[in-house]
Amino acid sequence: MGINPKALGLSVGILWGLSVCLATVWILIAGSAGQTLSKLGVFYIGYDVSWIGAVIGLVYGFVDGFIGGFVLALLYNAFLPKQAV
Repeated sequence: MGINPKALGLSVGILWGLSVCLATVWILIAGSAGQTLSKLGVFYIGYDVSWIGAVIGLVYGFVDGFIGGFVLALLYNAFLPKQAV
């Protein structure tokens, strides 16, 4: 029995997107500079530590997490030993 790639992709995508968004909001509320988090702008074009950046990070994080989870499930299923019937 394997892992459903779409289900894992959606799960990881939602978790990663929300994580990036909530981390950005946390930095904004705390009033910190967010120097470490702002480095995501190198990979997520248009992202910065701002309210709009939180939404951009949510979208990029979802897409990034979905692709990662989907590929992980495909690889897991590819290397899963076949069960004898």
